[in-house]
Amino acid sequence: MLDIAALKQNDRVQHELMVRGREDKTTKNGDPYAVVTVGNATGQLAANVWKEQLPWIDGVKQGAIVQVIGTLELYQGKRQLKLTAPLRIVPGAAADLAEFLPRIKARTDDLWATVDGWRAAIKSKRLRRACDLFFADDAFRARFEKTPGAPKGHHALLGGLLQHVVEVATIARASTEAMGGDVDLVTVGALMHDIGKVEAYSISAAGFEHTQSGRLLGHVALGALMLERRLRTLPDAALTTAQELELQHFILSHHGQLEYGAAVQPMTLEADLLHWADQSSAKGNDFNDAQTDPEQFPGDEEFSVRKGWRLGRVVWRRTEGWT
Repeated sequence: MLDIAALKQNDRVQHELMVRGREDKTTKNGDPYAVVTVGNATGQLAANVWKEQLPWIDGVKQGAIVQVIGTLELYQGKRQLKLTAPLRIVPGAAADLAEFLPRIKARTDDLWATVDGWRAAIKSKRLRRACDLFFADDAFRARFEKTPGAPKGHHALLGGLLQHVVEVATIARASTEAMGGDVDLVTVGALMHDIGKVEAYSISAAGFEHTQSGRLLGHVALGALMLERRLRTLPDAALTTAQELELQHFILSHHGQLEYGAAVQPMTLEADLLHWADQSSAKGNDFNDAQTDPEQFPGDEEFSVRKGWRLGRVVWRRTEGWT
């Protein structure tokens, strides 16, 4: 597989890639041109296709697998692809999403082993039963482990949601233990807090998008509705009303502030620590991605050449370790 992230100036590209997007535009002079973005699991590149080259992309649409021939070039410190031949659509190509969409590096089996170890250690039978409504359901697990953490932004990868949830639970468990809270309770809250993303995001050859329900309701509301539906499958008095409400509170409050999408602010120690664990995972992922982003560090720069949109600031990549 072509390692797009490792490409340097003048490196040659001659590989099958997926069309991630196509934008047809017009120059200031009124001439038509297009920007075609192609990629695989290791990254993506954009190519400007000028007026005289437009026949090179006839019939090229988002989600198509194409044979790409060109070279990588830098323009004002930004990497871009310069096409040297027409894009050839590969007929009948069946896209393996794991090959053409970005995915996490961690093994999902290892992440599930961590989740299942936490589940097995839950002391409260009622809490374990609530957790198992989702995480003992093989069909839900199959969807959950493929879902990205976001269509764009933190953990926007196949398997990104599973990785994010394990990170959040790890951070929340440690901080809750340090503060004398209920570790089992915050673990279940961490596992459940983003369940709505399974219904909020779609995965296709074109990439990650919001579903209709994701756009209309958002993952926070969807998660609360999903939990409510599954709680109603339990026998009467399996959980008390207060216990059901506390689980809903984790989902509805994990964004912390109303202006950031929370329905309410966190009102318990565990809910508040879950919120900050969620922030730590998301912002930590933003920093990790920024420091390995060839668009922000196209050469051997010490500081990123531009502010990344996810952090809104220049990032420093240390030049020496602490050995």
